[in-house]
Amino acid sequence: MLAGHAHYPALVLNADYRPLSYYPLSLWSWQDAIRNVFIGRVQVVSEYEQVAHSPCFEMRLPSVIALKEYAKPAPRAAFTRFNLFLRDMFSCQYCGIQLPATDLTFDHVIPRCRGGRTNWENIVTACRPCNTQKGHLSLKAARMHLSTPPYMPSAFELQERGRFFPPNHLHESWRDFLYWDTELED
Repeated sequence: MLAGHAHYPALVLNADYRPLSYYPLSLWSWQDAIRNVFIGRVQVVSEYEQVAHSPCFEMRLPSVIALKEYAKPAPRAAFTRFNLFLRDMFSCQYCGIQLPATDLTFDHVIPRCRGGRTNWENIVTACRPCNTQKGHLSLKAARMHLSTPPYMPSAFELQERGRFFPPNHLHESWRDFLYWDTELED
C-alpha cells in the first residue's frame, strides 16, 4: 500500500480532544491510524499532504485522530522506572541536576538491606554519582538530603508533568491540541 512512511505518525486524542498521553506522546503509526479509521473507532481531525495508495483506494494520511468513545484514564499510576523519573522531573533528588533517563538511576531512600521496600514511597530518582555516594547508607549517615520526599503520584499528575517534556518532533497540525510551543492570540 505505502512504503517508507514511518515518519507520518498520527497524534491520538481522546474523545474530549486531549492527547491520550503527553509523555510519551500518544502516537500511532500511519497503518494503525488508517486501520482504526476503517473500523470506525476514530475520526480524522487533520491530515498530512502524503497520500496512501492501493489499487482501488486513495487516502491522505491522518496526522491527528480522535477516539469516538472516551477512554477513561487509569486511576492509578503504574510503578515503573519511567513514571518514577517523570514524577521526579528527570532530576536527581539529591543534587537537583536534570538528566536524560539513560543517565539516571533509582535509589532506595531506606536501603533494601535495612528493610526498605521497592515502592513509590521509598524510591527516588538519582544521578549515578549521588547514588554511589549514598550507597547502602541512611540519608543521615550519608549526610544527604532529598529535594522532594518520595510519594505516590496520581496518573493525572504524571500526565501534567509530561507536558513539560515535549518530543523532538511536533507536526504543525498537532499544535492546536498540545500546549508546548503554541503562541497565544491577543
